[in-house]
Amino acid sequence: MCLGVADMKAAAISGFGGPDVLSVADVKEPTAAGGEVVLQVLCAGLNHLDIWVRKGRPGSQLQMPHVLGSDAVGVVTAAAEGVESPKVGERVIVYPGLSCGRCEFCRRGEQSLCVNFGIVGLVRPGTFAERVAVPAANCCPKPDHLSDEEAGVLALSHVTAWRMLLTRARIKPGETLLIHGIGGGVAIAALQFAKMTGAEVLVTSSSDAKLSRAKHLGADHTINYGRQDIAAEVRRITDGRGVDVALDAVGAATWPLDIACIRKDGRIVLCGVTTGAKAETDLRAFYWNQLNAMGSTLGSAEDFRQMLRAVTVNKVKPVVDIVLPLEKAREAMERMETAGQFGKIALKVSA
Repeated sequence: MCLGVADMKAAAISGFGGPDVLSVADVKEPTAAGGEVVLQVLCAGLNHLDIWVRKGRPGSQLQMPHVLGSDAVGVVTAAAEGVESPKVGERVIVYPGLSCGRCEFCRRGEQSLCVNFGIVGLVRPGTFAERVAVPAANCCPKPDHLSDEEAGVLALSHVTAWRMLLTRARIKPGETLLIHGIGGGVAIAALQFAKMTGAEVLVTSSSDAKLSRAKHLGADHTINYGRQDIAAEVRRITDGRGVDVALDAVGAATWPLDIACIRKDGRIVLCGVTTGAKAETDLRAFYWNQLNAMGSTLGSAEDFRQMLRAVTVNKVKPVVDIVLPLEKAREAMERMETAGQFGKIALKVSA
């Protein structure tokens, strides 16, 4: 990705740290390098990944200021020589995964297993900007039934949930699924896809308001972990059997519950560690009950294609919590960081 000479507005971090390192400032516009297009960003969505990037990880080395953001819908304004699709003027949604395209995993269509796998906004400037350069191959037509706000927040959370449920856990109609912490983007997307596939879904939260909204979206059972024992409730609801699949984007706080709540030979699929990365495991329960645990990161290009097709055919719409202007990017991140949202937080970048 090459930088141009003009300036544009972007929400960028000046270093690693708390919310105060994020501000909206002038940065250099991108130009399309080989195989890339430049998008005028219409709307972008926040993800917990943006918090992790802002805080920094051991060994993180980014050129500052660094523009955050992985989700976006935009209009193609320029294309590198030789790029035939998408064309200038097309409205597209961005698949945020980046890979080498040459390794054994990329060659078999498993881009998220690439040794050099990265994500837009993590390893290169992101989408919280008036314009962004991305590989042309990462652009897909925006589903017609989605608004710009809905399309702008769809990509990362929904492809992550799709891979977790359909590619990794291979959930089947009639199976039972436990989703921790309903309210976040991945959790809600998982609820939508699980109901689409005919699964019975149990969700947890400490907020009755969030549980009520989840019920409206199709959740079959709700558990308020502020006053109910999750494992006991799961056993009661499943007649002592346990759930077939536990979907976890929470991490350390819920890992012991995953093991306590799934049936023998059940599946745990994990994509996040918002409550911490280290958790104790009861190995006796793990081997005795012949449990299956799997990690999941984003999704492949084929996962993304299948997800978009399912969203289009079934007219699935991501739940948008709030839409804020780009200038309020810090306020948007603080709302997400305190788990105040139900659904996705969108940044309106341009008309």
